[in-house]
Amino acid sequence: MADGIEDFYCDEVLSGNTIVEKVWETEHTLAFFHTRPFYEVHVVVIPKKHVSSLIDIHSEDKYVLDDLLSVIQIVAKQVNDKYGACTVSTNIGEYQSNKHLHWHVHFGNRTRYLDGTWC
Repeated sequence: MADGIEDFYCDEVLSGNTIVEKVWETEHTLAFFHTRPFYEVHVVVIPKKHVSSLIDIHSEDKYVLDDLLSVIQIVAKQVNDKYGACTVSTNIGEYQSNKHLHWHVHFGNRTRYLDGTWC
Protein backbone atom coordinates (compact mmCIF):
# COMPACT_ATOMS: atom_id res chain seq x y z
CA MET A 1 0.00 0.00 0.00
CA ALA A 2 1.42 3.38 -0.98
CA ASP A 3 0.34 6.37 1.12
CA GLY A 4 -2.93 4.66 2.10
CA ILE A 5 -3.82 3.88 -1.51
CA GLU A 6 -4.47 0.24 -2.41
CA ASP A 7 -2.90 0.48 -5.88
CA PHE A 8 -1.22 3.80 -6.55
CA TYR A 9 -0.44 2.90 -10.17
CA CYS A 10 -4.02 1.97 -11.13
CA ASP A 11 -5.82 4.41 -8.82
CA GLU A 12 -3.60 7.43 -9.42
CA VAL A 13 -1.17 7.16 -12.33
CA LEU A 14 -3.12 5.18 -14.93
CA SER A 15 -6.37 6.95 -14.04
CA GLY A 16 -4.71 10.35 -14.60
CA ASN A 17 -5.37 11.52 -11.03
CA THR A 18 -1.62 11.91 -10.51
CA ILE A 19 0.22 13.48 -13.43
CA VAL A 20 3.59 11.90 -14.19
CA GLU A 21 6.46 12.79 -16.48
CA LYS A 22 6.43 10.03 -19.10
CA VAL A 23 9.66 8.52 -20.34
CA TRP A 24 8.20 5.92 -22.75
CA GLU A 25 4.74 4.59 -23.46
CA THR A 26 3.23 1.77 -25.49
CA GLU A 27 -0.27 0.33 -25.71
CA HIS A 28 0.45 -1.96 -22.72
CA THR A 29 3.23 -0.25 -20.74
CA LEU A 30 4.06 3.10 -19.16
CA ALA A 31 7.49 4.29 -18.02
CA PHE A 32 7.67 7.51 -16.01
CA PHE A 33 9.89 9.36 -13.57
CA HIS A 34 9.16 8.19 -10.02
CA THR A 35 6.87 10.62 -8.19
CA ARG A 36 9.01 10.28 -5.03
CA PRO A 37 12.43 9.26 -6.37
CA PHE A 38 14.88 7.35 -4.21
CA TYR A 39 17.79 7.92 -6.62
CA GLU A 40 19.16 10.80 -8.66
CA VAL A 41 17.52 9.28 -11.78
CA HIS A 42 14.58 6.99 -10.96
CA VAL A 43 12.16 5.65 -13.56
CA VAL A 44 9.24 3.30 -12.84
CA VAL A 45 7.95 0.94 -15.55
CA ILE A 46 4.45 -0.53 -15.13
CA PRO A 47 2.02 -2.60 -17.15
CA LYS A 48 -1.23 -0.77 -17.91
CA LYS A 49 -3.11 -3.96 -17.04
CA HIS A 50 -3.22 -4.70 -13.32
CA VAL A 51 -0.86 -7.55 -12.45
CA SER A 52 -0.04 -7.92 -8.75
CA SER A 53 3.59 -9.01 -9.12
CA LEU A 54 6.06 -10.87 -11.29
CA ILE A 55 4.98 -14.20 -9.80
CA ASP A 56 1.32 -13.49 -10.62
CA ILE A 57 1.69 -13.31 -14.41
CA HIS A 58 -0.50 -15.93 -16.08
CA SER A 59 0.06 -17.50 -19.49
CA GLU A 60 -2.67 -15.35 -21.08
CA ASP A 61 -0.75 -12.26 -19.91
CA LYS A 62 2.61 -13.12 -21.47
CA TYR A 63 2.10 -10.28 -23.97
CA VAL A 64 2.13 -7.92 -20.98
CA LEU A 65 5.49 -9.23 -19.82
CA ASP A 66 6.92 -9.17 -23.36
CA ASP A 67 5.93 -5.53 -23.83
CA LEU A 68 7.05 -4.59 -20.33
CA LEU A 69 10.49 -6.10 -20.85
CA SER A 70 10.85 -4.32 -24.19
CA VAL A 71 10.14 -0.96 -22.54
CA ILE A 72 12.48 -1.76 -19.61
CA GLN A 73 15.20 -2.51 -22.16
CA ILE A 74 14.61 0.79 -23.98
CA VAL A 75 14.61 2.84 -20.78
CA ALA A 76 17.64 1.02 -19.35
CA LYS A 77 19.55 1.68 -22.57
CA GLN A 78 18.62 5.38 -22.43
CA VAL A 79 19.82 5.69 -18.82
CA ASN A 80 22.95 3.64 -19.48
CA ASP A 81 23.81 5.64 -22.60
CA LYS A 82 23.39 8.94 -20.74
CA TYR A 83 25.00 8.04 -17.39
CA GLY A 84 27.14 4.96 -18.08
CA ALA A 85 25.24 2.57 -15.79
CA CYS A 86 21.90 1.73 -14.22
CA THR A 87 20.15 -0.75 -11.96
CA VAL A 88 16.98 -2.60 -13.03
CA SER A 89 14.93 -4.30 -10.31
CA THR A 90 11.51 -5.41 -9.14
CA ASN A 91 10.23 -6.45 -5.73
CA ILE A 92 7.97 -9.28 -4.60
CA GLY A 93 6.02 -9.92 -1.41
CA GLU A 94 6.64 -7.70 1.60
CA TYR A 95 9.40 -5.87 -0.31
CA GLN A 96 6.75 -4.65 -2.75
CA SER A 97 5.26 -1.40 -1.37
CA ASN A 98 2.58 -1.25 -4.07
CA LYS A 99 0.88 -4.46 -5.15
CA HIS A 100 1.01 -3.66 -8.86
CA LEU A 101 3.90 -5.12 -10.85
CA HIS A 102 6.48 -2.41 -11.35
CA TRP A 103 10.14 -2.22 -12.22
CA HIS A 104 12.68 0.39 -11.21
CA VAL A 105 15.36 1.68 -13.56
CA HIS A 106 17.69 3.95 -11.64
CA PHE A 107 21.09 5.56 -11.59
CA GLY A 108 23.10 7.55 -9.08
CA ASN A 109 23.18 8.03 -5.37
CA ARG A 110 20.26 7.31 -3.09
CA THR A 111 18.36 10.54 -2.38
CA ARG A 112 15.96 9.27 0.30
CA TYR A 113 15.67 6.41 2.76
CA LEU A 114 12.91 3.81 2.77
CA ASP A 115 11.01 5.82 5.40
CA GLY A 116 10.87 8.72 2.92
CA THR A 117 13.33 11.01 4.67
CA TRP A 118 16.02 12.65 2.54
CA CYS A 119 19.60 11.42 2.66
